[in-house]
Amino acid sequence: MDDDKPITEQAMDAITSAVEATKDAAVTAVKKVRKAAKKVAKKVAPKKASKKSSKKAAKKSSKKAAKKATKKTAKKSAKKSGKKAVKSKKKAGKAKR
Repeated sequence: MDDDKPITEQAMDAITSAVEATKDAAVTAVKKVRKAAKKVAKKVAPKKASKKSSKKAAKKSSKKAAKKATKKTAKKSAKKSGKKAVKSKKKAGKAKR
């Protein structure tokens, strides 16, 4: 952390980087979940069902799963980034000594 920058600006930088990391993690999680949901929908869907209905079911299930995954990754990355910010502050304090 810079001593020249005010604490509020440092905090905003940390928050911004956390948001970026969360966004990236959420996007990758959504992609993975959608891919998995499509595989599951293919296995679970009855063989004789029309393609339209199975596609709709796959879309719905992938959307729900994506929402859940996004929430989880957002929580995890927010916790991690908060811990990293605290650690970097501690390191800066030790280096100052």
